[in-house]
Amino acid sequence: MKTTREDIRNIAIIAHVDHGKTTLVDELLKQSGVFRENQEVQECVMDSNDIERERGITILSKNTAVQYKDVKINIIDTPGHADFGGEVERVLKMVNGVVLVVDAFEGTMPQTKFVLMKALALDLPVIVCINKIDRPEARPDEVIDEVLELFMDLDASDEQLDCPFVFASARNGYAMLDMNDERRDMTPLFETIVNYIPAPSGDPEANTQVLISTIDYNEYVGRIGVGKVENGILKVNQEAVVVNHHEPDKLTKVRISKLYEFDGLNKVDVAEASVGSIVAISGISDIHIGDTICAPENPVAIPFQKISEPTIAMNFIVNDSPLAGQEGKYVTSRHIRERLYRELNTDVSLRVEDTDSPDSLKVSGRGELHLSVLIENMRREGYEFAVSKAEVLYKEDEQGKKLEPMEIAYVDVPDEFTGAVISKLQQRKGELHNMGSIAGGYTRIEFRIPSRGLIGYRGDFMTDTKGNGIINTIFDGYDYYRGDIDYRATGSLIAFEDGESVTYGLFSAQDRGTLFIGPGERVYSGMVIGQCSRAEDIELNVCKKKHLTNTRSSSADEALTLVPPRILSLEQALDFIDTDELLEVTPENLRIRKRILDPTLRKRAAFKAKQQG
Repeated sequence: MKTTREDIRNIAIIAHVDHGKTTLVDELLKQSGVFRENQEVQECVMDSNDIERERGITILSKNTAVQYKDVKINIIDTPGHADFGGEVERVLKMVNGVVLVVDAFEGTMPQTKFVLMKALALDLPVIVCINKIDRPEARPDEVIDEVLELFMDLDASDEQLDCPFVFASARNGYAMLDMNDERRDMTPLFETIVNYIPAPSGDPEANTQVLISTIDYNEYVGRIGVGKVENGILKVNQEAVVVNHHEPDKLTKVRISKLYEFDGLNKVDVAEASVGSIVAISGISDIHIGDTICAPENPVAIPFQKISEPTIAMNFIVNDSPLAGQEGKYVTSRHIRERLYRELNTDVSLRVEDTDSPDSLKVSGRGELHLSVLIENMRREGYEFAVSKAEVLYKEDEQGKKLEPMEIAYVDVPDEFTGAVISKLQQRKGELHNMGSIAGGYTRIEFRIPSRGLIGYRGDFMTDTKGNGIINTIFDGYDYYRGDIDYRATGSLIAFEDGESVTYGLFSAQDRGTLFIGPGERVYSGMVIGQCSRAEDIELNVCKKKHLTNTRSSSADEALTLVPPRILSLEQALDFIDTDELLEVTPENLRIRKRILDPTLRKRAAFKAKQQG
């Protein structure tokens, strides 16, 4: 007998990156009384790890719960970036409705379309929250039209089109149903959620069924499965079995040792949970996303969409440079392998495979950002390793023709830089699909481009638009191979010998291109120290000191003026490296180097490759 839990609402907050999801959740938490009056609360309390805070993005979906009157609202804050789209797809299976947050100035963006498409496909009701209405350039009326157009483009049903609109300023802590409303708190949004989002329903008398939609990981208790109780009641110490829709043979007997529900930002122990509750379960070591925990009498798996496949891969290699092992704590292949396999506990869009070499592992992910966040986390934890240039993963059709992943790139760029951006993207095999002017002297360009055409492009893009452009991409399936692309028109400046860079050597080197290092830095033969201004690699001796004579003093060196070096961030370094180069990653430094350090062997290999090519 199906019943409805009127005391619970399960919602996900979805949006394009940086439209204010996490700030909105902060305000809902504050105004529901989760924090004490005198408690200091940091901003974006849901973005809990350092990288999320520094970059201002959400990487992992987070669960929280607030109490409004006598209704418990379980809220899931989801990522906005396409690289973490796997997270969004899964958590939507736990909820009965979504709040779509749209920036009152930027309007609908590529990820808005992506996340809304996923929600509509699951037939979820949508509340549209037009956020940042306090911005001076806000244009809420036009944005409403854009949202409704997007609904129609995505073939929304009449019920879905008839969705409520709420206007909010998450930063200032208020929401309203009418732009002229005098209210200055979040009550209208709470009320809309309670009245419009359906309460979860299920059969409490039926056999237990819980679909695991996300996995948390804790050093002390191991894997924690998070999911919604679809049917029945789940109790501590209950005997159960784990089955999976995509693995018909899976049938594992387990016992529920710990059960938690969410309350504010905490997990609280509960003895049992009924239909509609979102719970966390620990004590099942081999639990995976997509598993269903069932009563042993009736093990029926709940259908679950397959997680999107990775489109990009790079090799993680044991560092073998002359400076290897001097800065990192974990440097061996065993350390790196264990760390990467541990990442698979929580990141389902990642793949790790062995290669022919025991010192190298192939790691595949959803995009450059996805892999760069993993690299950054590892170096902060004390790992030292090298990575190769990212390469896309190809497929073949039935006729054996090569297929490659494609992306739709939406580019907002000041009008005067439009020409430069279009010409660069066309060189990288992009096709211009759409172009139109938007507010503030900007043009919005839409390109369909191979994923590999975007590898290494962001650095050029920032230079071409003087830092004022915005580029957003979204995966658009596989298509026929578009032909070869030249990634880099310039060569590298390479250190000629081991030693320490000195001003005199760098001064004569800086005429050849842009340097990445300053004086007093350790270098080794084969290390890339800059970008050549021509299309060839040049070897330079930056450790060369001036010979002293009777008439020359060493202090004359001080008059030499060096151009400040260009210090590359992790993303810029990953963008810059070419196919014959590696990026050496340590907790203290990022160094670009040639894959083959010995100059003679390197020339031989290049000659051989030329002959074969």
